[in-house]
Amino acid sequence: MIVREPVPRPEPRNAVQKLGQDFIGVIAEVGKAAMICAGAFANMRYAMTRRSRHEIVRQIHVCAVKSLPVVSVVAFFIGMILALQIGIELRRYNQESLIGSAVMASMLREMGPFMSGLVLAACVGAAMAAQMGTMTVNEEIAALEIMSIDPLRFLVMPRMVAMVVTVPLLSFYTCLLALVGGAVVGYTQLSVPWGVYWTNAFDFAGLRALYVGLFKALVFGIVIVTVACYEGFSTTRGAVGVGQATRNSVITNFLMILILGYFVTRLFY
Repeated sequence: MIVREPVPRPEPRNAVQKLGQDFIGVIAEVGKAAMICAGAFANMRYAMTRRSRHEIVRQIHVCAVKSLPVVSVVAFFIGMILALQIGIELRRYNQESLIGSAVMASMLREMGPFMSGLVLAACVGAAMAAQMGTMTVNEEIAALEIMSIDPLRFLVMPRMVAMVVTVPLLSFYTCLLALVGGAVVGYTQLSVPWGVYWTNAFDFAGLRALYVGLFKALVFGIVIVTVACYEGFSTTRGAVGVGQATRNSVITNFLMILILGYFVTRLFY
């Protein structure tokens, strides 16, 4: 059951008891989010049914196509910013020709999945939390459960599949477009020839950096859907609660992307 009545708790008598109750509450909420994520993956065996395929394609359109303009602008200018800032420093040592390698390293390992994850968390994750929250306060989630329709299969699983497919692809697209932006800056402002820039960039592009970046993007996609749906299913207090759930979803996703990005990098490097 996704929707449950809140569990009554006695008033804490002292600070220690309150701390203990808060800790137990945090563990319970983390467990609820983990169960939502596990339930979505468990229901992926139904992803090829007719209804699920239609919904997955619709969610891929929402996640990928509708986010593409924002991702494109962010990626292009991130590449330009990285090339300009790194090139200015490298020019002090007459090594500005290496900006292709620097931009490639930054985008593949970290900035590609990081920026695409942040954009999707703000654009798609917030919309998911608002939609799930509105359905929760309108008791539509409870109605699905009463009709023996699993919300995890009907609502969460298609969004999880769409995000798992979309985020790695958008991350790779972000890296490529950022390299183009860096090449423009390198050629126009740092006098780096196109051939030198691309040769240095692809000489550095190793499979390990690519795999790590795509794995990060995959993790970020799972986190975005889990947090957004958890916040939506936990919504109370009507329209005010929907706004709060959307805000919490964006903040939590941003923090999780930052934290998990560090630990995944530390794990592989």
